[in-house]
Order: sequence, then structure tokens, then C-alpha cells
Amino acid sequence: MAAPSFFVTGDADADAFLATDPLALVVGMLLDQQIPIESAFAAPRRLADRLAALDVAWEAGAIAAVDASVFLDVFGRRPALHRFPRAMATRVQAMCAAVAEDLDGDVARLWRTASDGATLHAALCALPGFGDEKARILLAVLAKRFGVRPSGWQDACAPFGDDQPRTVADICDPTSLQAVRAWKKAQRAAGRTKADPTAAVSTGAPGTGSTPGRAIP
Repeated sequence: MAAPSFFVTGDADADAFLATDPLALVVGMLLDQQIPIESAFAAPRRLADRLAALDVAWEAGAIAAVDASVFLDVFGRRPALHRFPRAMATRVQAMCAAVAEDLDGDVARLWRTASDGATLHAALCALPGFGDEKARILLAVLAKRFGVRPSGWQDACAPFGDDQPRTVADICDPTSLQAVRAWKKAQRAAGRTKADPTAAVSTGAPGTGSTPGRAIP
């Protein structure tokens, strides 16, 4: 059986980590703000490697248990894993603490047990660091890229469940990455957000919303 795939960073190891480790995927989504998409989703692999050098396992409970000052040093060490290392390091540890305490360290339980899209959206919103839009985008990622499609998922993640290349959920190769970049640039120029109606833009690539990837564990 072919290994799951999730193209976004352009780095095979980082992308494979996202495809096979649910916690890595959620951490990448948490960090996906105010920095390039590739940097946000490459960060989990880099963070795991830095923690491994300290004999810290890539597990929610272990990450949450790291002394906050030590974790900030790991997170902010050059090259820093985010533009705002202090704030995002705190959010990552808070999210991992919640996963360890509420889900026994198994964040994928959220989508394995969700009865429908609305339930999954609410569960994702409850994660520290996740607001409504970030939860909707992660739900779209799970549906489009990993085939996690509970009933009502498109309504629950709207408007990110459509075929317009607009977020990481719509990236499957370098062409679609550029399509998302072009769309975001046009939206910014028009004073619109990711959730607003689409501004006129020629991306040169079709939407990817209807093509699910392989299921994440």
C-alpha cells in the first residue's frame, strides 16, 4: 500500500510527517498564521527534531511537560519556528496539554469519533489556539486531503469546502500552491479575506477540493 502523502512544504520528510502524524498536522495548522504556509507546516518536523535532541518524545503529554522556558528556547532558536515564537510556543504547549488531558494524547480521536461535520468543527474549535476559521480550514484539510468526510462536512467548513484554491486544504502540488498564492494576493488587493467571495484572479490551475488524499491515521 502506498504511503499517505500531503504536499505542502516541498520537503519530503516534513510532508511525510504531516501525512502520517495527526499531532504534526494539527501543530502545523495551529502555526499557519502570519508566516508562509510552507514555513508553518515545515515547523512540526523541525520542532520534533529539536525536541529529540533533548530526548523529548513527539507526544502531546511530553511536549506539554517541557519547561516553558526550555520550550521557548527550542522554539525560538534560529531559525525560529514562527515569526512570533513566544506566543506560538505557548499556544503549542497549551494545545498539547489539552490533547494529553482530554484525549489521552490522541488528537485523531476528534475526527475518528465525530458523528457529523458540525460535531467535528465544534471539537476542533475547542482546541487551544483554534478559532472558528482555523477549525473550518483544518476540517477542509481532513476532508479534501485525507478523505475524512463526516456527514455535513461541507457546511461545517464552509466556504473552505468548495473547489476554489484558497487554503492549505487545496494544495496538492507546486501548481496548486501557486494557485493558492495568486488567489490570496488577489483577495488582499481587493480588501477581502479567505472567507469572502472570490476576487477576479487567473490562477492557471483548477480547484482541488473534490480530490481527497489518503486517510490519515
